[in-house]
Amino acid sequence: MPKQRETPEHREMLEGFTESGFSHGGIHHQVFRAGTGPAVVLVHEVPGIHPGVLELARRLIDRGYTVYLPSMFGRPGGKAGEGIVKSIAKVCISREFAVLANRSSPAAGWLRALAAKAHRECGGPGVGAIGMCMTGSFALAMALEPAVLAPVMSQPALPAGLTARRRAAVGLDDGDLAQVRARTSQGLRLLGLRFSNDRACPAERFATLRREFGEGFEGIEVDSSPGNPFGIAPSAHCVLTVDLVDTPGHPTKAALERTIEFIGERLRPDTAATKGPKEQ
Repeated sequence: MPKQRETPEHREMLEGFTESGFSHGGIHHQVFRAGTGPAVVLVHEVPGIHPGVLELARRLIDRGYTVYLPSMFGRPGGKAGEGIVKSIAKVCISREFAVLANRSSPAAGWLRALAAKAHRECGGPGVGAIGMCMTGSFALAMALEPAVLAPVMSQPALPAGLTARRRAAVGLDDGDLAQVRARTSQGLRLLGLRFSNDRACPAERFATLRREFGEGFEGIEVDSSPGNPFGIAPSAHCVLTVDLVDTPGHPTKAALERTIEFIGERLRPDTAATKGPKEQ
């Protein structure tokens, strides 16, 4: 996809990140990088690299990680509600994304190559991967890359759940699914996050993940049912960004902390990886 036009405001939001291009398999995207330490590939949600995604990136940087932010669609640094329809339309017509089919997406191959590159550049035991919303299932597909040790699927929304079969689908070919299953049988662990009332990321999808990967899959489902104790809207979708409530004791805050802890257990097992700079 072509590089999106950036305004001075957008560039300011991305301050501290270096920008480069990365090509693989006929696909090319911008990649923004910042931080030091083991690599985490953070794949943004719709509509693009918005302020909530950047805040999550900076949290990871503060915890001692090098964050790679590929710009898959949308305008880097745009607002969370800016260009949603346009971004969804681009995803739906792009050959990179398998929106309806339960098959591995070409974009996942590009992201695996990026993860391998990040591991070569940053070292450490391996790489973390976080996918969200329309890129949520990509973190699972990235687990085919041996360097990826901490895959996190936050509200994976593809394939679109238009039928019962697609609601239960996880976006991998049977062969790729078997390879990830083999890795989990050898010790790989997967983390998934969703709101309990989220129709875009159906409960059936997490049921499939539990069935396929057993103890290798850890699922966190934040209560968003009507009348829930924390007043979370039934329409809540973005666990780690837009719908995050950064208050101790809130279940989304707990989900965020578990995500960072999960990555630390695998990428920084001998350090206080779950503590922020002021806590260490």
